[in-house]
Amino acid sequence: MTRRFSPTVRRRRLSAALRAYRHSSGKTIEQAADDLEWSRGRLAHMEGNKWTRPDVGNIRQLLDLYEVHDEEEREAILNLARQSRERGWWTKFRDVFGSDSLVGFEGEASVISTYQPIVIPGLLQTEGYATASVRAGLNASSGDVPRMVEARLARQEILVGDQTPTVWAIIDESCIRRLPSADDVAADQLRHLIDTAEDPDNGITVQVLPFTAGLHPGISGPFVILDFPNELDSSLVFLEARTDGLFLEEPDEVAEYRHVFDHLQVTALSAAESVTLMKSLYNDL
Repeated sequence: MTRRFSPTVRRRRLSAALRAYRHSSGKTIEQAADDLEWSRGRLAHMEGNKWTRPDVGNIRQLLDLYEVHDEEEREAILNLARQSRERGWWTKFRDVFGSDSLVGFEGEASVISTYQPIVIPGLLQTEGYATASVRAGLNASSGDVPRMVEARLARQEILVGDQTPTVWAIIDESCIRRLPSADDVAADQLRHLIDTAEDPDNGITVQVLPFTAGLHPGISGPFVILDFPNELDSSLVFLEARTDGLFLEEPDEVAEYRHVFDHLQVTALSAAESVTLMKSLYNDL
């Protein structure tokens, strides 16, 4: 199965393209808005990726204003706008994910680098562990648990197919020592991590950050770095909070977290050592 494009990524790319066209035209955002008799806030929202479903007619007006006359170039931008209007698979889980959440970017990322100090990364969770972690988080009623688990497992479909992302997961040792033992959750989750880490063809690397590492640059909390195959889509950092998430896009912010991740890679056990530790814990169950 080939991964489909992400409307979330397309909207972000469309906003970047519109900003670039305006800059090339020499117009300020105020001048462009005045020329079209739009409110300045309307154009600012479009350039700031604050929209939900871009209007193709509005995009045509902007291309005319910025004197983009090449037919192929115009059609490429209009197609981008049309793709931006489609609905991603995750919209059926809008009550779980919200809009333009992490999953909207995961679907088109080429590299996903994640650091988790408390829980197993969502992309690597078993159904049993996902259920236990949702319940432990106290962020869902008992009736919502199955739906939240279903949504979490649906995210993992990006790991199956012929265009899967490279995933580099660094998890703190506490994550694998805090696995719930009831109903074989711990055994199943450890077995899944071991099998995933030992598969040479899936593009997934798992490293365990041991307790012996002491204090380290990741003490500020979990984060995910997303890189994309298209050079027009700049890298992102995602910071998860209990009720929402924060995306960082500025190059210096992304570079800071990449620097931290590089240090964690060196500090953590090697992939082979990590598997050895997980097998030891598995055998002790």
